[in-house]
Amino acid sequence: MRIFFTLVRRDLLVAYRRRMDVLVSLIFFVIVVSLFPLGVGPERETLRLIAPGVVWVAALLSAMLALPRLFAADHQDGTLEQMLLAPFPLSAIVLAKVLAHWLVSGLPLAFMAPVLGLQFDLPTSALLALLASLLLGTPALSLIGAIGAALTLGLRGGGVLLSLLVLPLYIPVLIFGAGAVETTMMGMTPEGHLSLLGAFLILAVLATPFVAAAALRIALE
Repeated sequence: MRIFFTLVRRDLLVAYRRRMDVLVSLIFFVIVVSLFPLGVGPERETLRLIAPGVVWVAALLSAMLALPRLFAADHQDGTLEQMLLAPFPLSAIVLAKVLAHWLVSGLPLAFMAPVLGLQFDLPTSALLALLASLLLGTPALSLIGAIGAALTLGLRGGGVLLSLLVLPLYIPVLIFGAGAVETTMMGMTPEGHLSLLGAFLILAVLATPFVAAAALRIALE
């Protein structure tokens, strides 16, 4: 576990030194969400109706924007090859890198979303459901995205290919995440949607590090 947390701390330090890369995806999220109230108009009912989908789609696109950096820097300077030779499971290394990636991209995004949701006149209960759904959904997005980032590592035009690979896999997270907010706004409990998001996250934690590790081995051969 000491090596695992050392890897997480190392990636957090690297992200701090390249904080503009991190800020770009967060600024993108703020701009996309903020543009919709300006374009749709001040009608409250319309804004409330589109808010869950708008915020979740913006979060999904913002998460994708940060994915190409997940393994690219370590691949370019040869660190990834050294990690492959280390006496430590590559799947655990992948999980550590995904955790660090989520801490600097997904977690801030989840806490920014309720503030941005105020532009859509969302009630407090819906804002809390939005926060909970993003806290469960964004780690799943990072884990699934790790597979695409590993498969497209070093490929020309890999960013576009990565989007094509992971977007279909993001659809269940998008449906359950936006659905949790919508059900709350209808006066019902979001527990069902949040439970499905939690189950999806557990499945992603158990499966995707191994799949991404296998994809990395193929990419580095």
